[in-house]
Amino acid sequence: MKTLNCNLTTCKFHYSMKKFLLFSLLFFSAVVNAQIEKPVNWKFNLEPIAGNEYNLVFTATIDEPWHMYANDIPEGGPIATSFNYENQNGFKLIGKLQQLSNQVVKFDPNFNMKIGMFSEKAIFKQKIEAVSAKPLVIKGYVEFMSCNDKTCLAPEEVNYTFNIPAAKLAGNNVETVNVDSSSVTENKKSDSTATMTPSTPGQAGTSKGKPDSKNAEGSLWALFIASLLQGFLGLLTPCVYPMIPMTVSFFMRGQEGRGRSIFNALLFGFSIVAIYTSLGGIVSLTGAGSNIFSTISTHWLPNIIFFLLFLVFAISFFGLFELVLPGRLTNKMDQQADKGGLLAPFFMAVTLVLVSFSCTGPIVSALLIEASKGAVIRPTIGMFAYSLAFALPFTLFAIFPGLMKSLPKSGGWLNAVKIFFGFILLAWGMKFLSNIDQSYHLNIFTREVYIGIWIVLFSLLGLYLLGKIKFAHDSDLHHIGVLRLFFIITVFSFVLYLVPGLFGAPLTTISGWLPPRATQSFDLSLNSPSSQGQSSICAQGKYSDILKIPYGIEGYFDYEEGLACARKQNKPLLIDFNGHSCTNCKLMENKVWPDKRVLEALKTKFVIVSLYIDDRTKLPENEEFTTSDGKLINTLGKKNANFQLTKFESNSQPYYVVMDSEGNAMNGSLGLTLNADEFLNFLEEGAKKYHEKN
Repeated sequence: MKTLNCNLTTCKFHYSMKKFLLFSLLFFSAVVNAQIEKPVNWKFNLEPIAGNEYNLVFTATIDEPWHMYANDIPEGGPIATSFNYENQNGFKLIGKLQQLSNQVVKFDPNFNMKIGMFSEKAIFKQKIEAVSAKPLVIKGYVEFMSCNDKTCLAPEEVNYTFNIPAAKLAGNNVETVNVDSSSVTENKKSDSTATMTPSTPGQAGTSKGKPDSKNAEGSLWALFIASLLQGFLGLLTPCVYPMIPMTVSFFMRGQEGRGRSIFNALLFGFSIVAIYTSLGGIVSLTGAGSNIFSTISTHWLPNIIFFLLFLVFAISFFGLFELVLPGRLTNKMDQQADKGGLLAPFFMAVTLVLVSFSCTGPIVSALLIEASKGAVIRPTIGMFAYSLAFALPFTLFAIFPGLMKSLPKSGGWLNAVKIFFGFILLAWGMKFLSNIDQSYHLNIFTREVYIGIWIVLFSLLGLYLLGKIKFAHDSDLHHIGVLRLFFIITVFSFVLYLVPGLFGAPLTTISGWLPPRATQSFDLSLNSPSSQGQSSICAQGKYSDILKIPYGIEGYFDYEEGLACARKQNKPLLIDFNGHSCTNCKLMENKVWPDKRVLEALKTKFVIVSLYIDDRTKLPENEEFTTSDGKLINTLGKKNANFQLTKFESNSQPYYVVMDSEGNAMNGSLGLTLNADEFLNFLEEGAKKYHEKN
């Protein structure tokens, strides 16, 4: 038996620390496991044959260097691929499962035997006959196992559902809808549905490109770093900075001992992280709809609310009034903290979050708006990084109180920080007005108007830092410190950088935040050689009076029109899923498209159709339709977003696909990349495969 070498107090501390560390380990494991390998993706579709007979088609796409095992393997080997039905009421199987892809039988070192396996793609088909006069729902799951030459993943199960409406039983001819399913599962299965519904433009789907995992990973790292920096910025606000010594003194009081004080400090820091990260989780749960972000980011009402929120905070920072939460709420939390016990650090963390909200509110709000672009992972990582930076100094100073001697004293500089944030919030808030302007084609906040307002705001900020402008609560500025001088240089340098943008300069560094160049009425670059030699199109298309493709490129804004022209000109069709509020789309258009090789390819080798997923233009009544899940599609943006989701199982932008005249993808898809060579290779590969096929 092992003897505990501790007294009662330290034993309790060690036991509590073990629980704390175990909980932390589980939390980080959950984040890491969200990025595990998922090499097999499933697609299920229903093929009508004749009468009431159908083929259930199961297609697995397998990433290299992985393989999936066949459905007939010897005993003692891995889990075979199998297709299981919940029940067989209303239909009967005809014949055996057909294996349409050729399996390769070879020695598998993982199981020390020869086994049949599939690489790249595996297709299975099961013939059935419907014997019920009622609508038929066939449910079940496919079980499979995947390995590479070094390791194997645990067996997985993916749900499938095939719906055959009663009308189909009567012999109506209806086109097939294919629905992809990722093999991402938690404990059990993820659902996929293949439904027989009337074909509507923007509904049928045939292919799906591989997600750009490299860009996704880079995007998450960028979000993490940006959120971390915003957390450190939040610490410098006047509502938070003075609370550091006050909070640390809370943990140093009493006779609990050094060990217990350290534990309380760690629990306090972890509570801050948990509170903010939970807030990110709430965003992911309430905004999990595939296009919820595009709705929020383009509808006039939420954008007006966000702009007014930023405006109110900015005015408050300028000193007109003080924003405070109800005193009863913060006092109640403070009282709970004073009671002591293990819950005291948690309530102290809640109190800090509430009290600091009057300064950190706009930072957190902006972070959540940005984080809500993706489901689950982005909000969680964003808020985790922010709260980590926010909690770290409090925790460190509580553990090592001697470090506080190195902190600068509170004073007038804190009010200067507050004024600085006020100007930033006004500039940031302009983005929401721009979203409305672009989505509804108001042409009020054009690119030069937007840049002009920014020039004024940052010029005023520079003058404030110089001491030429003074606010109500400012201290007298007797001299300019070195740090302040560098801020002044940075701000005025940024102003000078903005000025050429009034005349059409691309301003690529911040192009994602600006309105598109197509909104600029005075653009000297329109006379440059790169804007000449426009590509020819078959005819002027719909929406070309309100939508433009940059750099004088002619194209279409309706998929059917673009496909018809591509067929007529014998050119591949390049689909560009875009968005008025898509920052990454603008970054690509300003950093990658201007490359001479890329621009030449775009103008001469393709018919381009640019599909805005957030445009609020109303569709003609005869083009409106309702999706299979009851959603009314009545705007151009909804139609394009639904088309991207159903055909490509994607809702991210930018999203590029090269297609042939039949609407088949030539070489998968491509998302965000700021590498011109990578984008050019994607275009050239797609064009090459098109011409080889035709």
